[in-house]
Amino acid sequence: MGQRLEGKVAVITGASSGIGRATALLFAREGAKIAVGARREELLVELVTEITNLGGQAIYRCTDVREERDVKALIDSALETFGQVDILVNNAGVAGSLNPLEVQDEGEWIEVYRTNVLGTLWGIKHVARHMMERRKGSIVNVSSVAGIRSGAGGNAYSASKAAIINLTMTAACDLGGYNVRVNAVCPGLIETEMTKPIFDLARQKGKEWKLGSRCELRRYGRAEEVAYAILFLASDEASYITGQALPVDGGNTASLNMPGMKV
Repeated sequence: MGQRLEGKVAVITGASSGIGRATALLFAREGAKIAVGARREELLVELVTEITNLGGQAIYRCTDVREERDVKALIDSALETFGQVDILVNNAGVAGSLNPLEVQDEGEWIEVYRTNVLGTLWGIKHVARHMMERRKGSIVNVSSVAGIRSGAGGNAYSASKAAIINLTMTAACDLGGYNVRVNAVCPGLIETEMTKPIFDLARQKGKEWKLGSRCELRRYGRAEEVAYAILFLASDEASYITGQALPVDGGNTASLNMPGMKV
């Protein structure tokens, strides 16, 4: 068990798989008490069991971030169990469709925005007053390189991730006077459950070698690599950082993504 988050309590949404799960395990190893939320109870039970086996403390609550009451209930559970919330990681998200722009409908956009944008907003809203009263706290939102530039996701997904970056900045300005920091990470191509169709298609076509080939590091990333960036922003080591969106993308946004390089 580490010490970087010793004495802290973290709430993590979308924790049943991928980046959320990796972050919960890393935070537990670094000494935090954890409250995790997601829609699939069986995976949350497995995660809490694993954290307990590591010697950590964790609770879970089935949470659909599209529903404000669910997000509030998750945060309330953390407060009731542990007495405080020091860190919030708004990780829950959906990819949406890759339908051509000319055939997209209102429902596709609403579904993505309800999860990605409003889900993030509800988390910030319901932890803000507690953090403001304590005059400390760190919120980390999971955006995407798709929110920075085109070519990394569908229209609705990319727009929603750009909205999260802007919400991160505006919330940082609203809460900075209370010593509450708000930052975002922007993962590039990471192998997770959400990106599984991309990886499966590439492997079926024998083009796995192209995955991440346009990144300067010439590879795709792992969920644990994003989790370490979230850990840094959540920790006191980042005490003078707020309102920032940190790409964790192998250098992808530092270079020109040429047409025709996608799988």
